[in-house]
Amino acid sequence: MNTSEYQVTGMTCGHCELAVRGEVSQIPGVDGVDVSAQTGRLVVRSTTVLDDDAVLAAVDEAGYQAVRA
Repeated sequence: MNTSEYQVTGMTCGHCELAVRGEVSQIPGVDGVDVSAQTGRLVVRSTTVLDDDAVLAAVDEAGYQAVRA
């Protein structure tokens, strides 16, 4: 199991968390997503090594910005 961590900016509530979780969960190979608006932390668990660009694009699609932590 691979784990990747990101720092997301702009999230303020549970709806924000749902938006990010929904987009990132659609990436092939993603097994789990933990996201916190309070800390801005996004943790993605996957069966394969994920392309950071795919995760960053998914966060962008949800309307937020992220960087690899």
